[in-house]
Amino acid sequence: MAKKLHYFDLNGLAESIRYLLHYGEHKFEDVRYNHLSWPLKEVKDDLPFGQLPLFEEGNKKLNQSLAIARYIAYQVKLLPSDPWEQAVLDAIVFNIYDFWGKVVAYIREQDQVKRANLKKEILEETVDYFFSRFEKTLEQNNGYFGGKLSWADFILLGIIESANLFLGEQIERKYPHVQNLFEKIRNLQGVKEYIAGRKDYKLA
Repeated sequence: MAKKLHYFDLNGLAESIRYLLHYGEHKFEDVRYNHLSWPLKEVKDDLPFGQLPLFEEGNKKLNQSLAIARYIAYQVKLLPSDPWEQAVLDAIVFNIYDFWGKVVAYIREQDQVKRANLKKEILEETVDYFFSRFEKTLEQNNGYFGGKLSWADFILLGIIESANLFLGEQIERKYPHVQNLFEKIRNLQGVKEYIAGRKDYKLA
């Protein structure tokens, strides 16, 4: 069944999904749009809620990045079978997205003074607030959020790389367990080859 993932030619909300697909050795069409030319009316008007990413599997369409990632995680056996364990990982993923929400506020801010203040707050307060907690959770769970490799680990990597792109930083470097997980995911079979073959992401 033909699969397509539609997103911008950036990491953003889709890179975790791309990693999961490559890790699972899924064949899919990686459809990318130039973010500088967005919105493309003919594309946007055809999206379920006017937003990317969009995943297609045959004649079925799925939007929302976490729904897509969770679905792929099920297919590649990175979703635990126990409902409680699933819920714990879901909570972790939502916490990761809470952090991303702070970065998105910075990305969208047009006032340069406010933008600079937001970046300062993120780097001096927000990162440590979230990443100290991620670090503690990883330390207590064998270096993974769920005690072993799961979809939540892929979500963290994708969001870290996206935040780094927009902030011009390496926010993981002060957190050894986070950085170790970061490197482990990037070196998984399928993921490693994809990273080696992709071009560097640029905002302009």
